[in-house]
Parts: sequence; C-alpha cells; structure tokens
Amino acid sequence: MPARANKPISVTLGPFAEKVERRIKEGRYASASEVIRDGLRALDREDELFDEILKAKVAEALADTRPPISSDEMKRRLEEKHKARLKRGV
Repeated sequence: MPARANKPISVTLGPFAEKVERRIKEGRYASASEVIRDGLRALDREDELFDEILKAKVAEALADTRPPISSDEMKRRLEEKHKARLKRGV
C-alpha cells in the first residue's frame, strides 16, 4: 500500500458536516475526504475565474481613453444618482 502524500488533518465542519454526509449517502462521493477535495477544487476554479475577470477589468480600465475625473466630480455624480433613485423610490 503506497504511503499517503499528505498527513491527515482534522477539520471541524459545523453545519457543513450534514451536507458532507448527505453527499456521501446519496452516493455522489465515497468519503468525506472526496467531498472536501472536490470543494477545494471548486474554490480553485472560482479563484482562477475571479483572477481572469479582475485582469480583464484592469485591462479594460487601462485601455479606457476617456479623460479622468476628479473625486469631487465623482462624488457629485454619485449624489445626483442617489437623489434620482430616492425620487423614483428605488
């Protein structure tokens, strides 16, 4: 039997323990370890997607040719939008 790549760790799942058990009982996973590993892989995918979106937004902002506006002007515009929304009852 090959040695484990990493040593076992203990994790307190709290209310998530029921979700882990449910997935095992449904046959979707064979063990709690599989559920946790799959959850971590999902977090990795989410992090990668967030990084891609963030990089695209930064590139978009850097490519924007509109002239910059001052913080005072931005504050004035936001206050106008806020007042307009309050009038509409939004």
